[in-house]
Amino acid sequence: MAIRELENDKLPIPNGWFAISWSHELRTGDVKPISYFGEEMVLFRTRSGAAKVLDPFCPHLGAHLGHGGRVMGETVRCPFHGWQFDGTSGNCTHIPYCDRIPGQARLRPWPTQEKNGLVWAWYHSEGKPPEWDFPEIPEIGHEDWSEPMFFELELDAHVQETHENNNDPVHFQYVHGMPATPPGEIRFSEDGRHYQIVNHVERETPFGTFNTSLVRDSWGLGLNAIWTRGIPDAGSLLYAATTPIDERRVHSRWLLTATKNCIDQVGEEIMASLKKGVLDDFPIWQNKIYRERPVLCEADTYLAQYRKWARQFYTNPIGDEDSGNGMDQA
Repeated sequence: MAIRELENDKLPIPNGWFAISWSHELRTGDVKPISYFGEEMVLFRTRSGAAKVLDPFCPHLGAHLGHGGRVMGETVRCPFHGWQFDGTSGNCTHIPYCDRIPGQARLRPWPTQEKNGLVWAWYHSEGKPPEWDFPEIPEIGHEDWSEPMFFELELDAHVQETHENNNDPVHFQYVHGMPATPPGEIRFSEDGRHYQIVNHVERETPFGTFNTSLVRDSWGLGLNAIWTRGIPDAGSLLYAATTPIDERRVHSRWLLTATKNCIDQVGEEIMASLKKGVLDDFPIWQNKIYRERPVLCEADTYLAQYRKWARQFYTNPIGDEDSGNGMDQA
């Protein structure tokens, strides 16, 4: 067996909330085929404005509702024979040529919600309902903050590993050519699904030199927000959502907004820096293997804490049969 196969530990898809569309890209009446979590789905926006997700294949003869389906009120209509399915329950509510609806005429509905400019779906490997939530971000859409800038791409990586970059300060120096990240502190929420890392640094800006804070919040493995704070009456927010397409590919979306008094000075630079940073990471992500038991040194504090925290989002974490936390420390 080749060394890549032998040493690469394959991660499953984690449970949690994941973004499946920008809100502005799903208009009332839209019906779209989407593929995430190794599954095909149909995404549509009902006439009341609600975003809904169902399994896509009609229980009648198997037509895909995402290809030619049509929104009818709060339902989506199959393009093959006109059966209609409720977006919330998944139940068939109307067959145009038959009064009696078979009891098995239903599709699986996916839990969905819409906030922070994105449509989200809940994934659980055992089909369990949502177990936690994440907050609305008041800066997004606030009158004092700019219209968001958007950036997205698909890449070969696992969602846990793209998120792990946020907890790997040393890589910013060697991969991105940045100064070493200053010391900071990490705090976990009471329910354990959220953590925050805060770093403090003196920063030169068009408004002067200030002692600023870089505040990074994470909810689950698919969502994080990065605030720059400490400049009087000014600030920026980078909101990032990464979704598994399958076990080895992800769809990442970034939203950038800043206070209106500084977006012209820093907005384009931040977005350009973001794009460059992602491209810097590409060769690493696309060629590395995943080690469930990495050899860590005593300075890899954030990485060790992150790996332990991430295990809660898997129904059956790999390495469960091993003792300890799945990591070796030198």
